[in-house]
Amino acid sequence: MIHRHCSFCETTESEENPLIAGNGVYICKNCVISAYKIMFGDDKDSANIDDNELLEAVNNLMTPKELDKFLGDYVIGQERARKLISVAVYNHYKRIFKKSQVDNDDTEISKSNVLLIGPTGSGKTLMAQTIARVLHVPIAIADATSLTEAGYVGEDVENILTKLIQAADGDVKRAEQGIVFIDEVDKVSRMSENRSITRDVSGEGVQQALLKIIEGADVNIPPKGGRKHPNQEFTSINTRDILFICGGAFDGLEEILKKKQGENVLGFGHDKKTKDEKKMTYDMVEPDDLVSYGLIPELIGRLPVIASLSEITEEDMVRILTEPKNSLVKQYKKLFSIDNVELTFEEEALLAIAKKAIKRKTGARGLRAILEENMIDVMYELPEYDGYEVVITKDVIENNAQPMYIKKQIKKTA
Repeated sequence: MIHRHCSFCETTESEENPLIAGNGVYICKNCVISAYKIMFGDDKDSANIDDNELLEAVNNLMTPKELDKFLGDYVIGQERARKLISVAVYNHYKRIFKKSQVDNDDTEISKSNVLLIGPTGSGKTLMAQTIARVLHVPIAIADATSLTEAGYVGEDVENILTKLIQAADGDVKRAEQGIVFIDEVDKVSRMSENRSITRDVSGEGVQQALLKIIEGADVNIPPKGGRKHPNQEFTSINTRDILFICGGAFDGLEEILKKKQGENVLGFGHDKKTKDEKKMTYDMVEPDDLVSYGLIPELIGRLPVIASLSEITEEDMVRILTEPKNSLVKQYKKLFSIDNVELTFEEEALLAIAKKAIKRKTGARGLRAILEENMIDVMYELPEYDGYEVVITKDVIENNAQPMYIKKQIKKTA
């Protein structure tokens, strides 16, 4: 009997690990699964997926409703923004994964790059990370404030693509289907609506440099990042199928919206609007408002989907603490359970945490810092309270009081 071996790992064929033959070479089932993990991401869930589910994950693209539902497990509220980004992501990857249907005529479908506008901590970065997780594609996150034009001190715009290739474990083809999230893009706006004769290396110049990679082009980048040098080897990456998501708080944009709303009001016969009646929302933002803010029209044209995120309320903060699959309360409960301690938060305590976060104006990302401040003493003594229930009250959050320690009754078996 001839024993066949896998051409990759040299494992002998068996019933548990059969081989697939092709053109004189063989690959075993285990190597196929490993290859999938390399191509589409290796997270906790993929280790438990069987062969049929692997094939389904590769061939089936999630619908906008399915994407929105998945986002809703991690991003609380922001329903309109979730819907917009779900549709944009679906359309973008539909044109990639279903090329045979897209390329059957001369109609070319453009990319649906996204601009997220919302206050700090409203979920812009989390939304991009969650989309990348569900699609099993690499993601690179960059801060626009660190970017400069090529040739100036700082980080070249093209270095973002180096980060993407690194996130794809060096696989350029996989990186070419990834996601790039550029945060704080509002910080590279022009210093004024009028062009300056002085060089703005971290403002309009960066916007100009972003145009090329966002639109779609073959870009040569140093394989390990850094500056380009003569006689250096380059890695070529095509950005045509990379989804770009830009985000920013756009502080001061509401003043532009107020000015626009009142620009056609003349004379003395108009009643003065109350503060509530004149309240501005980012849902009202139009491309010309962003031009007035300082983004160049060419860049705005390459970000056709504009999604606004609302400021997080106290009620939203409490939901963020408790509802998402990876919520902070669930994380702390898990940490405590490892030491056989049950953790309970009273409703008033959760509301006190939410109020603190809003007062600090740090958004949802400030919730962990507040919890760490108030839980550090409790966790320091945690191993000594095996078999207890620890109850976090409002007084613990507001006045650094001691939590309630309740000894749990041990049930006797007959």
